[in-house]
Amino acid sequence: MRALMKGNEAICEAALLAGCRLFFGYPITPQNEIPEYMAKHMPKVNGTFVQAESEIGAINMVYGAAAAGARVMTSSSSPGIALKQEGISYMAGARLPGLIVSVARSGPGLGGILPAQSDYFMTVKGGGNGDYFMPVYAPNSVQEATDLVFKAFDAAEKYRTPVTILIDGMLGQMMEPVEIKPTAPQTFDKSWITDGDLSNRKRNIITSLSLQGEKLEEMNRERFKIYDEIIAAETMVENTVQDGDEIAIVAYGTPSRICMTAIETLKEEGIKAGLIRPITLWPYPYDVFQNLPASVKHVLVCELSMGQMVEDVKLGVAGKYPVHFYGRTGGVVFEPEEIAAKVREVLR
Repeated sequence: MRALMKGNEAICEAALLAGCRLFFGYPITPQNEIPEYMAKHMPKVNGTFVQAESEIGAINMVYGAAAAGARVMTSSSSPGIALKQEGISYMAGARLPGLIVSVARSGPGLGGILPAQSDYFMTVKGGGNGDYFMPVYAPNSVQEATDLVFKAFDAAEKYRTPVTILIDGMLGQMMEPVEIKPTAPQTFDKSWITDGDLSNRKRNIITSLSLQGEKLEEMNRERFKIYDEIIAAETMVENTVQDGDEIAIVAYGTPSRICMTAIETLKEEGIKAGLIRPITLWPYPYDVFQNLPASVKHVLVCELSMGQMVEDVKLGVAGKYPVHFYGRTGGVVFEPEEIAAKVREVLR
């Protein structure tokens, strides 16, 4: 199917085609089109939509449905995702798969409904309690967002982990041509679920609770072995930096497209720059910074925040290059000329 669709709605259509049959959510701008779309279209595929009494209620419904083996999804925006952190941590600890779509707005607090990227720490570093990570995908177009929905659901079930697709309000609201291309469904072992059927398996108990220190430590170590597998197999990055480029610009999501326009402007002036665009924010593509051309002398991080991903870039660079930062916040979106001006300043 090829159509002109809003980002939020295209993500929903992809989720339905990926086999999602349960959605639990709660309204908040700028992601309201997601529960609206699911409320309208879930019944058409014999699925179930529930508007929960709160964001906390919604994520705990996701927990229960995932434990029963369902392919399940929720969505929210920044303050709502913050409220879901306890449930996400529970899902990580209990190794339950599920898709969380986060359509970020400006903060902190209630902030505003304009787009931002200031939820990076909360999403990428594990905003809930305890030792955990989860795969985080950051598309920069409506097409890529729909493609990643299929990948996210499969990764969630393959590794038994919650997964987040993180976009900003611009991508959620913009309309672009999109062709939603369903991939062949994968099958995964689900002998661990608690669906009430004891005819072919023993009784299962799913929980993140353990009152024995040694047992909980073992659970954590086993989970981190899974994280090592995810790092090895699922890290995704787009890298256009070529030999001769003087500076590598690092950006993710919609702002990366603004940076691409700035790069084209700079090339017309004879200034050579390339883009590093992490597609997975966790696992983060640290290795890409260790294999840049010898011509690169600077790295510039561009974010719609006061500087959060910049910390991961510094870890990847490991002191090899000076790392510079340019950001806007409060819902203000930078223009290509602002990025170009920052590059000129750095290379002066």
